[in-house]
Amino acid sequence: MSLYLEYLAEIESRKNDLGLAPKPIDSADLLSEIIAQIKDTGNQYREDSLKFFIYNTLPGTTSAAGVKAQFLKEIILGQEAVAEITAEFAFELLSHMKGGPSIEALLDLALGDDAAVSAPAADVLKTQVFLYDADTARLEAAYKAGNAVAKDLLESYAQAEFFTKLPEVQEKVQVVTYIAGVGDISTDLLSPGHQSHSRADRELHGQCMITPEAQQEIVALQEQHPGKKVMLVAEKGTMGVGSSRMSGVNNVALWAGEQASPYVPFINIAPVVAGTNGIAPIFLTTVDVTGGIGLDLKNWVKKVDSDGNVVTDANGDPVLEEAYSVATGTVLTIDTKAKKLYNGDNELSDVSSAFTPQKMEFMKAGGSYAVTFGKKLQTFAAETLGVEAPAVYALAKEVSHEGQGLTAVEKIFNRNAVGVASDAPLHAGSDVRVKVNIVGSQDTTGPMTCQELEAMAASTISTSVDGAFQSGCHTASVWDSKAKANTPKLMAFMNAFGVITARDPKGVYHSMTDVIHKVLNDITIDDRAIIIGGDSHTRMSKGVAFGADSGTVAIALATGESAMPIPESVKVTFKGSMASHMDFRDVVHATQAQMLKQFGGENVFQGRIIEVHIGTLLADQAFTFTDWSAEMKAKASICISNNETLIQSIELAKSRIQIMINKGMDNEAGMLAGLIKLADERIAGIKSGEEPALAPDDNAKYYAEVEIDLDAIAEPMIADPDVNNEDVSKRYTHDVIRPVSYYNGKPVDLGFVGSCMVHKGDMQIIAQMLRNLEKQNGTIEFKAPLVVAPPTYNIVDELKAEGDWDILQKYAGFVFDDDAPKGEARTKYDNILYLERPGCNLCMGNQEKAEPGDTVIATSTRLFQGRVVADTAEKKGESLLGSTPLVVLSTVLGRFPTLAEYTAAVEGIDLTRFAPPTEEMTTKYTAQAVPVKVV
Repeated sequence: MSLYLEYLAEIESRKNDLGLAPKPIDSADLLSEIIAQIKDTGNQYREDSLKFFIYNTLPGTTSAAGVKAQFLKEIILGQEAVAEITAEFAFELLSHMKGGPSIEALLDLALGDDAAVSAPAADVLKTQVFLYDADTARLEAAYKAGNAVAKDLLESYAQAEFFTKLPEVQEKVQVVTYIAGVGDISTDLLSPGHQSHSRADRELHGQCMITPEAQQEIVALQEQHPGKKVMLVAEKGTMGVGSSRMSGVNNVALWAGEQASPYVPFINIAPVVAGTNGIAPIFLTTVDVTGGIGLDLKNWVKKVDSDGNVVTDANGDPVLEEAYSVATGTVLTIDTKAKKLYNGDNELSDVSSAFTPQKMEFMKAGGSYAVTFGKKLQTFAAETLGVEAPAVYALAKEVSHEGQGLTAVEKIFNRNAVGVASDAPLHAGSDVRVKVNIVGSQDTTGPMTCQELEAMAASTISTSVDGAFQSGCHTASVWDSKAKANTPKLMAFMNAFGVITARDPKGVYHSMTDVIHKVLNDITIDDRAIIIGGDSHTRMSKGVAFGADSGTVAIALATGESAMPIPESVKVTFKGSMASHMDFRDVVHATQAQMLKQFGGENVFQGRIIEVHIGTLLADQAFTFTDWSAEMKAKASICISNNETLIQSIELAKSRIQIMINKGMDNEAGMLAGLIKLADERIAGIKSGEEPALAPDDNAKYYAEVEIDLDAIAEPMIADPDVNNEDVSKRYTHDVIRPVSYYNGKPVDLGFVGSCMVHKGDMQIIAQMLRNLEKQNGTIEFKAPLVVAPPTYNIVDELKAEGDWDILQKYAGFVFDDDAPKGEARTKYDNILYLERPGCNLCMGNQEKAEPGDTVIATSTRLFQGRVVADTAEKKGESLLGSTPLVVLSTVLGRFPTLAEYTAAVEGIDLTRFAPPTEEMTTKYTAQAVPVKVV
């Protein structure tokens, strides 16, 4: 059967089984067959082949795009004739192909000798921004050789006419509201984790947004209000909390945005989203990628009494009252010039934060990528011509306060700033481009990152990136048909792109399913680094790490840069001492609870950097804090360590990078070896005193300062989804932190120790607890299932070498086998210990899940409804989060333990050696503390 007939069979299957349109074409072989049928004027499939060629072929660097660009070039040159595709139309089609092969074809035409062809080709090129080194090198060489068209192109680029000639942003945007949910809306609602396998198939994945009923309600609103955009709203909550998913914004844009190009299927842009408490930082970055609008509504406010005091409910939480209504179907007007939200003539709210000069540029250009590449192209052209580039784009916002010291994040941004005009240190509020040192891509968003790289015509990783890793952890649990179809293709693409990959397409080294955050934490070897990762838990304990969408990851890989504002910081310090039976996870949960109490329920962490003065805690354990900061709704977190601890953490990272090298994971460029060299340089700088461990200045300015009292933490602390709270907006928020005594024997149906929140020490704690319980009771019987998934293979190897794996295996009823991995997800659990393959496992909810309606106690991170455990008609599923020892004991007992039972079970176990630093972890302020680095 021909490829085309196979494609027709797939089209029929998609239509009949799923109600979907034909899948976009990315295969050169298939498109070549389609082109052959177009050339054959009598072919029975010619009419449909024309439609597929014109309207259903993916642009960028897909192999199909290469074939399409070549055929269009032949039509323009008169080498091929297609009645339906004139030369003018061929140029129009090339203009919508973004870059890569299309730019190569246009340059061939523009720099040729035929003026009738070169002039229109140059006109199209003047609208393009996705040019790479090979393209700009051709232009530069032609210009220096005296080519007039090359000179004309460079002059246009230097003036940034590809941007200035675009239409201005619409002044009045009319929207009709749709309440997508009450309370915080997670990206899991917009793009569920269990549907991650379909994210690269945009139309198919779009079917999983919220519910089919919600999708039809959105369609109905569009039909009732032609010319108006549907604005999705998180009522009494924040829009887009949790995971960093481009697929979430893609789904919103698919249902409520605009088609980016009539010739590119299912690529929609410019959605409008809103939340009572605004948009989560990571999600807002993703909205910017599409040139969309994200509004902070503030339509519910704290109620105050006649004396101006905040009124609270029985739980001590502030009572909210409605300032104005955004009920579904409300027609509102966004004035992008006045930066106000109106209902008719009635002004409702100032929304200026959504319309900064930078965000307006994203909207005008159709997304942030075009602005990033446009600035780069303008700079190149001006430098080549030897002229000064005019100030077309909004200048980088450079905020500097004389006499004010720098926080840790301000120092990192100053060190990595790119193209900054000022010599003065930059403070929070500045908006700058920065060099990205480490980049991570994970496997359920990775296929989309590949698509983004293809769409922006990138073919190799930027040489300025120090380290990059593609994981296989989110699909590690079950090696099913979906994983087999997606993962090898992803790994092959990323490996060829220059990224270190968990799986070797050549089969030289053992496939790794290590949790991405653990790997990134190890390959980050500089406390002054900036890390970008395709997951909200990209929050390293060295440097500052930002969870990002798949598109921002693609930009970081392709350019080695990212643009973002310098966030404000909240300083966290500790006093007192930890009780011996407390785990560091309890400190992390208590930090959130004590912060909320100190600030009257206001989450001062939201959208800011948490600068935690952790002192002597090694990177592995400190990561437990930074990782959880995603659930605190913080933008990122920074650990302030002393010199000795930082050196130990870097040495540990070096040893683990060396293991990766020994396994054969380094690439031809020697990326991993380069990281070890950089680590040695960093250690030398610390030891010499020339570059000590990162610390803020003693007069740095913070949004808030929080001091955590360790003496007040007397029993294990649990994050509770509070699934039965009468106020639906307060469910699944992570803000409900309770002591174990609150649960007083509550039954437990399943326990899970795993995800990025655990490290080697947690595995050792399990082994020690089993020995304790065996000694106390003679044997161990689990009254509830216990699933254990170590984060990395290194940890498993070390546990085997040290003997702890033996007792884990002794009580395990299931042990993972890489030679025969599970082919399907478990649906029922026995009351045994399951030793699972390293990876995310239950935390992701896309493969393994608890039984519906279960009460789960887990070390993982997510409280999302339906993520770890689905509801039943009789009982809501609960995923309560706690420490490793609490999880283990709860499964042995089949219920939550008493404090006495818990302290007996952990007796003699060194849970966490953490004490607040005794010295002040700051540096003395000098006006030139951190010079701005202009790259």
